[in-house]
Amino acid sequence: MKLFVPGRICLFGEHSDWAARYRLLNAELEKGYTLITSTNQGVYAEVKPHPNRLILKTTLSDGTRHGPYSLPMERSALLAEAEKGGFFSYAAGVAYQILTNYRVQGVEIDNYLTDLPVKKGLSSSAAISVLVARAFNRTYDLKMTTRGEMEYAYQGETTTPSRCGRMDQGCAYQRPVLMTFDGDRIDVQDLNVPKDLYLVIVDLGAGKDTRLILNQLSHCYPFAESELEKDVQHYLGPLSAQITQEAHQALRDGDAETVGKLMTRAQTEFDKHLIPACPSQLTAPVLHKVLNYEPIQPYIWGGKGVGSQGDGSAQFIAKDKESQGRVIEIIEQDLQMSCLKLVIEAGRHVRKAVIPAAGFGTRLFPASKAMKKELFPVIDKSGRAKPAIMAIVEEAINAGIEEVCLIIQSGDTELFESFFKTPPRIEHYNKLSKENQAYCDYLLELGSKVTFVTQDVQEGFGHAVYCAREWVGNEPFLLMLGDHLYGSDEEKCCARQVVEAYEQVGHSVVGLKKTPIELLSNFGCVTGTWKEEDSLLSVTEFYEKPDAEYAMEHLHVDGMDIDQFLTVFGIYVIQPQIFEFLEQNITHNLRERGEFQLTSCLDDLRKAEGFSGYVVKGRRFDIGLPEEYRQTVVDFRNT
Repeated sequence: MKLFVPGRICLFGEHSDWAARYRLLNAELEKGYTLITSTNQGVYAEVKPHPNRLILKTTLSDGTRHGPYSLPMERSALLAEAEKGGFFSYAAGVAYQILTNYRVQGVEIDNYLTDLPVKKGLSSSAAISVLVARAFNRTYDLKMTTRGEMEYAYQGETTTPSRCGRMDQGCAYQRPVLMTFDGDRIDVQDLNVPKDLYLVIVDLGAGKDTRLILNQLSHCYPFAESELEKDVQHYLGPLSAQITQEAHQALRDGDAETVGKLMTRAQTEFDKHLIPACPSQLTAPVLHKVLNYEPIQPYIWGGKGVGSQGDGSAQFIAKDKESQGRVIEIIEQDLQMSCLKLVIEAGRHVRKAVIPAAGFGTRLFPASKAMKKELFPVIDKSGRAKPAIMAIVEEAINAGIEEVCLIIQSGDTELFESFFKTPPRIEHYNKLSKENQAYCDYLLELGSKVTFVTQDVQEGFGHAVYCAREWVGNEPFLLMLGDHLYGSDEEKCCARQVVEAYEQVGHSVVGLKKTPIELLSNFGCVTGTWKEEDSLLSVTEFYEKPDAEYAMEHLHVDGMDIDQFLTVFGIYVIQPQIFEFLEQNITHNLRERGEFQLTSCLDDLRKAEGFSGYVVKGRRFDIGLPEEYRQTVVDFRNT
């Protein structure tokens, strides 16, 4: 198993993580807010289980190999190594914390590549700690969320002599996040940017004493007695909070110019309020020389120091991709300093939808022999009769989808093309009312967005989705069931709600519905931990059609009624990496109940990238069973 963990750079809000912890002693202090993002560089590793040892081989950024370091998976041995300090102590500390709380064996980690500079404010030690936590989580399926991996990495690092900040392990998220600190409590809010932002990180090649900086600043807490201490608390409290929250909005808007101006403002205020507290380190002449270097000014919107500040690293936001290259060229040629490119990539827009419609409709036989179940008629709220598949395609289009792929049987192509692509014969068209003639044009316009892909052999839901892999390409896609209709309880349609949840979190999302325990055996089920109570869930397990006993023991979500569970609503937004897991199952003929299923591959994707669930504000209507179809015909019109 291959893993990658990036470094972390603090864009705004440095020091406010530890400062906010003093709210435990002084409630008058402001909460801490930091905006961080992952670097494009990091640590790469090959991981495999080991029966009884923690083994780590590592490669530094200069290419030198170290190790193997090896310890028995025994708490006393791991703790002793962690407390000694040094590079291997981070891995030992995390393993100690994992072993304290889980029954696991060992892991062997080969960190075969590191392209992340160390001791430059990019959280290289935190990346190693997250790597070890993730290795145990993925190897033994501990069902940790990304937040859980971050927490174990932090606990592991604090087992060592290191005094890391609470935001350092935010590299676990591998995307921009806003972190809020309140005493020991941390909240993490995902952040998607609408367009690419181009940054340059500069290694200043000078020295700084982070421990001295932290020591001097922490003397200003928890209660300020002098003007100097009040200045420090003011900057790390309300002033930093204001700047960081403004930057959060600017990032959400994709406004690079405002982000740059806020960086410059943050540096100015930092210098004014914090340099007097630790002048030997924070005066930082090299940093300020680079920030003010005249030849790069036409290419940047602004810049500031990195991490604890001082003469460690600088960061700039460039005006565009070409300007990013020019800044790097100028600094490396003129100042002989090394630079890293950092691109905060825009969240990919969901343009495509896949709707499997190749089933036989066994439970609706013999009606399904006469007519495809996806073409069974329903009546929408306007009173218009239409085939069910049309209502599903309209749901996708209303969610902002531009192209729809129907997965159909090869023998059904003409049938579906006749409906979506072919106008009525002229003698029939002339019999229609003006309104229905106009509706014919609408139907053809709708059909122009529909593509057909055939599933020659029906080998399960997962196989049907896999048939769309070439059509989808390397894009996230909306997946909807071909025998489900949806009715929203609010203005946004159900599919749009799920798409917006994806845009918020930046990874795959499954729509969810609260379901009583007696109905669980009919649906796929998930469990996890709430990100936003009763709305957004960090998924820790997918399970297909559980019985009540398994659900009660493994699938209940904290905060829900004891007899209520979360089941799959029938709408997903899925990252294209799902096709890798489907291909692996198909290539190795890994079937469940005789077919290639999707659920286990969703769980594999969850382990690899994370997965969220969104409780849809609406209803689903099933047309796959006679009684359900009868009720849908009645209820769907009233949505």
